[in-house]
Amino acid sequence: MNFMNCLKTASLVSRQSARNYAFKSDLKIKWNRPEKISCIRPEKSGDLSKLPAINQKDPLFDFQDSKELKDADENVKAIFRLENNPKIHSSNLYRDMMIKEVQRHPLDLGSMEAKLAKMTATIRIFQDHMEKFPRDKKIKVLLKEKIDKRKKFLKYLRRWDYKRFEWMLEKLDLVYKSPPSEFHWITRKESLKKLTDIHCETFKQEKLAEYRNSLQAQQIPFLEEKIKNLEFIRTEQQECQVPVTVSQDEINAVKKQLQDLKASREEAETNNKTS
Repeated sequence: MNFMNCLKTASLVSRQSARNYAFKSDLKIKWNRPEKISCIRPEKSGDLSKLPAINQKDPLFDFQDSKELKDADENVKAIFRLENNPKIHSSNLYRDMMIKEVQRHPLDLGSMEAKLAKMTATIRIFQDHMEKFPRDKKIKVLLKEKIDKRKKFLKYLRRWDYKRFEWMLEKLDLVYKSPPSEFHWITRKESLKKLTDIHCETFKQEKLAEYRNSLQAQQIPFLEEKIKNLEFIRTEQQECQVPVTVSQDEINAVKKQLQDLKASREEAETNNKTS
């Protein structure tokens, strides 16, 4: 029986401690776990621009300057249009357009700028594909590899030539996000501590502002009462023929302070009304 009583007491104590542990404060602080953003999304990769709309009525890239195609029959022109050919031709056209924006000369395909432009075009093509087909695991893996490779190239370019690095970000419409120095998991306990600190600081500032406003509201009546008391003390000392401790200059200084305070309050009110 003693053993059973000990077990009951232990279970009761454990329940009581669990209740105390589950106690929540009355502060209206709510924390929601932030949404996890995939590494292949433009918000995480730093791509500000999306894949532009290419006119599918245009001819293929290699035949855009062809004089024979301009004079050819409509059926022949339709064969060489982008809409009647595989999508890879549209992707290659967009890739070549991006490379032309940053290449050093018309035959430049191996410089750091050309490589970054080519990778950026491929990344945006893959991101557009993933929006339409989110279960394509093969493209997802290739996209993640491309993003990591581009981050590595941007990191090296930032170290070697910062002006060129900034120019590339502007041309390609990118945002470079350096990796954090330390990685830590986002936990509910730590986040609630931060939110509680913010709540307490906000509450303190609100109370201080309220107390400051109450003191400012009492300034004018306080100065008026002070002038009356100083004048009363001065007249009483003169009538009693005792040394006068309050000079007229002190009273005039307080009156001037009161006038300046009223003028500043009126000016602030007029500014608030006009704004």
